Amino acid sequence: MPRIKLSEPVFKEDIAEQVSMALSRKEVGYQGSFIDSFNKKLQDFLGFSNVGIYSSGTASIHLALRLAGVRSGDEVLCQSLTFSASANPIKYLGANPVFVGSEGETWNISPKYLIEALEDRRKKGRRVKAIIPVHVFGMPARMNEVSEIAKHYGVPIIEDAAEALGSLIDGQFCGTIGDYGIFSFNANKIITTGGGGALLTKDSMKIQEANFLALQAKDPAPHYEHSQLGYNYAFSNLNAVLGCSQIDQLQEKINKRRNIFDWYFSFLSDSGIGFQMGDSNMKSSRWLTAIILPQEKQAEQLRHFLERKNIEARPVWKPMQLQPLYSSCPYYGNGAEEQIFKRGLCLPSGNGLTFEDVEYVSSSILEFQKKSSYNVSKYI
Repeated sequence: MPRIKLSEPVFKEDIAEQVSMALSRKEVGYQGSFIDSFNKKLQDFLGFSNVGIYSSGTASIHLALRLAGVRSGDEVLCQSLTFSASANPIKYLGANPVFVGSEGETWNISPKYLIEALEDRRKKGRRVKAIIPVHVFGMPARMNEVSEIAKHYGVPIIEDAAEALGSLIDGQFCGTIGDYGIFSFNANKIITTGGGGALLTKDSMKIQEANFLALQAKDPAPHYEHSQLGYNYAFSNLNAVLGCSQIDQLQEKINKRRNIFDWYFSFLSDSGIGFQMGDSNMKSSRWLTAIILPQEKQAEQLRHFLERKNIEARPVWKPMQLQPLYSSCPYYGNGAEEQIFKRGLCLPSGNGLTFEDVEYVSSSILEFQKKSSYNVSKYI
């Protein structure tokens, strides 16, 4: 059987023709019609006008932090269960990450521990300049509570929706709720531009500032004049071709990911396996379907078992406070995300999967459960 990958991109048949068109127009740099078209289509989908497209989701977080006024010595509260790209830009600016643990249902930032962190940092005289909640694997965080808390403490929200394009809370798209929002168009996302990201703000002047910073902060002069530190975060017109070829089918792609989750749930929910769930007002894009095994070590055993069947599965994100780079950073939580890491596994969820593919993966998981005595050496 061909390898079943975690999240492989699917392109339209005319993609080569679209790339050729961009090449024939010599539109290969940071200016071109495809960039403008992709930006406009994204705005139309989200119903949100202040959008900038940049070289990555990481770059977009970095720009958001800069726009929020984060400087050396400041602190930024960041969700612990996330990819390191959520936290690394904090360090770029010389600021200090403070990690907040998850609650067990959505796997996202715990409002309880967010309050605890804000109170304790305030008592210690720290300058908390931003909060970064993450909609991990597409599941919305509890943004209603997070927004109320942030407003009470006067701290802006940088909403990391890198994994959650198309996810909704009370009918509003994730990424449009906070003071800033970011998306990623990395190769494994629901739509991909090969590499790329988007930044959203509620202030049109902020997007203009972000665009200025992303193009090396070049001052308006006939020569190269720079009075601020800028970055090389421009987005390529060739990358935008890939985005334009997929974004018209974005809702269809989101629906397919949700169907894949539903298929897995129907096959596995009665087997003692848990799923990442949310509240009734949340609608996840289900970028990746992630499961929880009953016991520690089972996730890694199952991953090896699936690998032998030519199925790619991946561990969930390792919490930031467990990463060597961030082990000395303050942390507020009860360790829930550490259990998710030890027992969680991401299953193949790409748009090219068929019902039969999901059935095969699910039957392999059930086979593991039946055969396994949970002896690690049996499958490694």
